[in-house]
This record gives sequence, structure tokens and C-alpha cells, in this order.
Amino acid sequence: MELRYAKTGILMIEILPDKCDFCGCCVGVCPEDAIELKEAEISIIDERCTNCAKCVWSCPIEVIVFNRDGVTVK
Repeated sequence: MELRYAKTGILMIEILPDKCDFCGCCVGVCPEDAIELKEAEISIIDERCTNCAKCVWSCPIEVIVFNRDGVTVK
């Protein structure tokens, strides 16, 4: 199991893309500009993310989760 790494260590923020409605709430609150939203695709830019979890709190449909075990490479 290979883990993804954020700016501050192991990446713990995970987006469940199949459930996302691409509203962009998370993009607006990210202080590091670490969330990329393109039409029908959303992703975290690992090297910018600091695991602050502001995106997790801002998501109205709970598709962004804080994974304490870390996010694995897919």
C-alpha cells in the first residue's frame, strides 16, 4: 500500500469523486489553492495540501473526507 503525500506529510484529505456535484465550495475555502476543479473532474494537488480540512467542513454533501490512515495511491 503506497501512500500519497501532502505538503505537510501524509495526505489525509480524500475526495469521493463519484459523489461530487462539482459545486466548488471546497475550492473557495482552500487557503493553499490545492483543489483543482475542471468541468466534471475534481482533484487534490498533493504538494499544495496542508491537511487543514477546511474543504472537509465546507462540503455540503460530505464527499470530502478526512482519512486518518492516509490516502493511498490508486
